[in-house]
Amino acid sequence: MRGGALPPALLCAALGLALAFAPRRTWMPSLAALAATAAVVALMSIPAGWREIAFLGCWISVIACAASVHLPHALRMRAAIALSLNSGLWSGATIAVAGSHIDLLKALPCALVLLPASWLVDRRVPIAIKVVSSWLIAIAVLAATLQFLSVTPGYLPDHLE
Repeated sequence: MRGGALPPALLCAALGLALAFAPRRTWMPSLAALAATAAVVALMSIPAGWREIAFLGCWISVIACAASVHLPHALRMRAAIALSLNSGLWSGATIAVAGSHIDLLKALPCALVLLPASWLVDRRVPIAIKVVSSWLIAIAVLAATLQFLSVTPGYLPDHLE
């Protein structure tokens, strides 16, 4: 949970689930904003000291994207683009501090979960997406919380990785 493609992939998947509830005209601009922002940030040189901040931002963004499926109204264009820019920022940041550029190519396609998710929304079965989103929230809360745990007797440091 501390490197590679998994954290940005979960963030992209959470964004895809959120976009499933948005109008179709928002999909392409949102996905383009995600990909462009993630690519630019992943190519930046981010100090290694910002590693914890990058992962915390990634997990908070997973929570925000996944929680947006519970909103009573669909995402509008501005909100969808804002979530996409935020997701691109933190996906790129985690890859810049703890991954390789190939990890970006592994993570970005996870946003395409919006296709089957939108099919379920169209079939009036949004509860399935809400359950998966709640699972993503739980994973993100656990991963973010582990950052703040100190090593105590009986709790080995390798469990934090």
